[in-house]
Amino acid sequence: MGELTIEEGGFLLVDKPIRWTSFDVVKKLRNLSRIKKIGHAGTLDPLASGLLIICYGKYTKKIESMQAQEKGYEGSFELGKTTPSFDLETAIDAEYPVNHITPEFLEEKLDQFRGDIKQVPPQFSAVKVNGKRAYEHARKGKKIELKIRDTHISKFEVDHSSFPTLKFKIQCAKGTYIRSLARDLGYALDSGAYMSSLIRTSIGDYLLSDAVQISDIQDTEDFFKFARQLSS
Repeated sequence: MGELTIEEGGFLLVDKPIRWTSFDVVKKLRNLSRIKKIGHAGTLDPLASGLLIICYGKYTKKIESMQAQEKGYEGSFELGKTTPSFDLETAIDAEYPVNHITPEFLEEKLDQFRGDIKQVPPQFSAVKVNGKRAYEHARKGKKIELKIRDTHISKFEVDHSSFPTLKFKIQCAKGTYIRSLARDLGYALDSGAYMSSLIRTSIGDYLLSDAVQISDIQDTEDFFKFARQLSS
């Protein structure tokens, strides 16, 4: 394939750093590449890291189809404690017993979260309510009603060898909130839980192992060196 151009468009696989917003990555790449028409295919929370697909030029029209693909995640849940945001954005607000949680009890409850499930997005999420993101209301101390959503979990594997920390691997449909899984699993276990780490490892057939670091891109030349197009 010849050298890619702004007119043709293309995409990059980027490893989003922790504490960066997805838009921080877009903004940085706009400045480095001097390309204005750039967007991302699927938001990652600031406290999550991992695969982010960046589209530019004509490929911004492909964002919807790219972000609709199944996603893979790895991370950890902490049992016995909760936070208002279901992750480390907010401080621990309550503690619960965990001694009753046996491996058998855990596996029994995990089965509830495989296949087609329903979940409510976190209050601290980017869902729009009355023209504002839910997290904007939450950060002002306002609790709002968020609608139940349908989603699908095709794989949910847990390593409990570091109990009460649970290390997990998840494959799920677009729109799944891993933080909500932490909250709901905690409830199901008659305890509490929050998400302590999250890495997105895949989007469809695209893998984190093939992604570039932001530090690898210093200018327009670097941007196009890592850009790619879909196979025809």
